[in-house]
Amino acid sequence: EVQLVESGGGLVQAGGSLRLSCVASGFTTFVDYGIGWFRQAPGKEREGVSFFSKASNSIYDANSVKGRFTASADYGKNTVYLQMNSLKPEDTAVYYCAAGIWGYGLDPSGGYDYWGQGTQVTVSS
Repeated sequence: EVQLVESGGGLVQAGGSLRLSCVASGFTTFVDYGIGWFRQAPGKEREGVSFFSKASNSIYDANSVKGRFTASADYGKNTVYLQMNSLKPEDTAVYYCAAGIWGYGLDPSGGYDYWGQGTQVTVSS
């Protein structure tokens, strides 16, 4: 069974940092998948935060997090990370990782077949 499990969320003050982890299991060749980090705040649509793909050597971030968030992966551990620095109250949301063999970009409908359950990030002012 293919599974993505996020962890690392929590409550942090503005200006603080968190590192989210997403452990993948059941994938035959996880390195071939495009990986996206997304978030959804209450009453808002899900939005893309970061995308990267080792297969296509692509990586980019949403303008709202550029310079503050960094996505990375340890394929030996089948784990992807989202390092979040200089957090702001507007970063408060449930954060999801997603994977798709055709996954590409920051659009949640961009070919992502598998989603984690999400982890809550709350940034207090």
